Amino acid sequence: MKYLSFLPDSAHADAIIREHTKRQEWVNQDKKGFLRYRNPYLQLTHFPAADVDCNGDTITIGQPGEITDHERLQITENLKAFMPWRKGPFSVFGIDIDAEWRSERKWQRVLPELPNLTGKVIADIGCNNGYYMFRMAASNPRLVLGFEPSVQHYYCFKALNAMAGKSELDIDLLGIEHLNLFETCFDVVFLMGIIYHRPSPIDTLRDILFSLKPGGTLIVESQAIPGDDPFALFPDETYAKVPGTYFVPTGSCLCNWMKKAGFTDINLFWTHPMSAREQRQTDWMTFESFSDYIDPANPQCTVEGYPAPCRVFVKGRKKM
Repeated sequence: MKYLSFLPDSAHADAIIREHTKRQEWVNQDKKGFLRYRNPYLQLTHFPAADVDCNGDTITIGQPGEITDHERLQITENLKAFMPWRKGPFSVFGIDIDAEWRSERKWQRVLPELPNLTGKVIADIGCNNGYYMFRMAASNPRLVLGFEPSVQHYYCFKALNAMAGKSELDIDLLGIEHLNLFETCFDVVFLMGIIYHRPSPIDTLRDILFSLKPGGTLIVESQAIPGDDPFALFPDETYAKVPGTYFVPTGSCLCNWMKKAGFTDINLFWTHPMSAREQRQTDWMTFESFSDYIDPANPQCTVEGYPAPCRVFVKGRKKM
C-alpha cells in the first residue's frame, strides 16, 4: 500500500487499510481461481526490464536482447495466462501483445485535453491491465493509483509493472464504490468505459467529485448511443451482448449527469461510432468481439435491436 503515503490527511486511512487488508486476505487464498493468475505473475517478477518506454502507442517493456530464447518461451507462456487481453498494445521483451482494443487510439483522443499530469496524484478507475496508467507515467506524475477489483486484471498489471519497475504506479483491488474513502485526494480522475455499468451514474459522479481536490479534473470515456437529445437507453438484459449494462447515454445526457453531480466547465470533446477496426478478435483475445455484437443484417443496430454504440469523451472540473 505504498500509495497511502501520497494521500492527504483527508483520506480515511484506517478504513482504506481495513478494506485493503480484507481484499488481500481474499485474493491470497490458495484456490484455483486466484492461483490461475497469481502464479504467472510470480513467474514474471523474475524478469525486470532494463529498457522501458511509455511514450509511444505501444508500451515497451524490455528489449529482445535482454532475454534468452528459453526465457522468451517462459515469458510468452506466462503472459498468455492473462488472456483475454483487453487493453493494449504492449511489447514485452519483443513479444508483441495485440489486445482486443486499440487503446492507443483512445489515448490519442484524450491527450490534447489532458491537464498537466506532472507531479499530480491520479486515479484510474477500472484500470484493467494498466495500459493508460503506463501512458500517464510518461508525464512524470507523483502517483497513479489504479482501482481494479478483477483478479485477472489486478495480477496482469502487477506482472507488467514488476517487469517495468514504475514506482509511481500502484494498484489496489478496490472498486469505484470505495472512492468515498478518498476525500479530496486526486488532482485527476480517469473513468474510462465504466459509467454505463453503474446503476446510479449520478451518485457515481458525485463520489468522484468528492475524491477530487478543488480544481481537479475528471476525464470520462463512455459507451453511448447516437443522438443529440439528452436521453439514456435502459436495456433489458444485455446491450451488445454485455450484461450489467444499466444506462447508455447520449453525449448530451452524460454532460447533464455531470452538471447535476456538481461538475463545472463540462466539455464534450470527442464522439465517434464504434467499429471492428478498434475492437476486434486477435491472437491474444480469441473470444467474441465487436462484430459479434452487431446485427449483421443492420449494422446500425446491436444484436438485441438497440442503436449500435458510439463512444463519447467528456471533461469536467471540480470548483476551486
